[in-house]
Amino acid sequence: MAKRQLNRRQNWRIEKIQTERAARAAKRESQALDALEGGDLGPEQTGLVIAHFGVTVEVEAEEDGQTYRCHLRANLPPLVTGDRVAWRAGNQGNGVIVAQLPRRSELCRPDSRGQLKPVAANVDLIVIVFAPLPEPHANLIDRYLVAAEHAGIRPLLLLNKADLIDEHNAAALDSLLAVYRQLGYPLLEVSAHGGGGMQELQRLLDGHVSVFVGQSGVGKSSLVNSLLPEVDTRVGALSELTGKGTHTTTTARLFHFPGGGDLIDSPGIREFGLVHVSRADIEDGFIEFRDLLGRCRFRDCQHDREPGCALLKALEDGRVQPQRLASYRHILASLPQDEY
Repeated sequence: MAKRQLNRRQNWRIEKIQTERAARAAKRESQALDALEGGDLGPEQTGLVIAHFGVTVEVEAEEDGQTYRCHLRANLPPLVTGDRVAWRAGNQGNGVIVAQLPRRSELCRPDSRGQLKPVAANVDLIVIVFAPLPEPHANLIDRYLVAAEHAGIRPLLLLNKADLIDEHNAAALDSLLAVYRQLGYPLLEVSAHGGGGMQELQRLLDGHVSVFVGQSGVGKSSLVNSLLPEVDTRVGALSELTGKGTHTTTTARLFHFPGGGDLIDSPGIREFGLVHVSRADIEDGFIEFRDLLGRCRFRDCQHDREPGCALLKALEDGRVQPQRLASYRHILASLPQDEY
């Protein structure tokens, strides 16, 4: 059934209601912050944001490992899971964030309005999760890889639900994975339910701050449950109508591994926009293109049909895979025209 289109007045009314609700929430938050800062606050200390809940964040104190629900001062930039902060404790298990500490890295994605939004901070490993079902698409994997290269975060490709590989999908999966193996990307096949490969995954995650990304339904929550049984995150089934996953994680949350290292479980992302990066950034994200770019006959080569194109020659010679060139073109076509 097609979605009902709203007229201009209905849209205006919805926006008005949302604005009024946001204003009321901001007023309540301001009153709560005033009450906290008007009381006795403890000395300034450092902490780690382990979850975000709208106008408040959950902070883990570095001093004692206890968690506190903290309010944010109005002059602070947006905080995300993984941020290190300076904060002061109240007397009822709450507190006030007074400063954001410098980030080593951040993973960002555009929101529905195209505005760039950080989703995790201080990450050094991005685990790109996909599965036989829902069917994996090279273009989505490549978007994550470009985002990882742009953010300076090391990627790990993780095929979950390896127990679902059968005669119907094995050839297509082998072809897909062979491209990334040839490029030298680390790739691991596991089964969160069956347990296969999970010890090796844990070894790769220990000592790092990792974030799981991937479209809904690929089993990110099941992976978290297997790695951290005490967490028990909700697991959603695939939609029978669309074959896509249902969202189960609603906010990014950070978990600690017993052997060291952290995991940030992020909401499912079906599409990963790259409107915040330039054409040069995207080209740099395709690592096999780096030695070829700048060698075309024409400076403004679009790598389409131009004579003397280094990428097309590499494609002909087998040094660039058709799957990757098609993905590159698709990503470029999705950029705003002024960035293309």
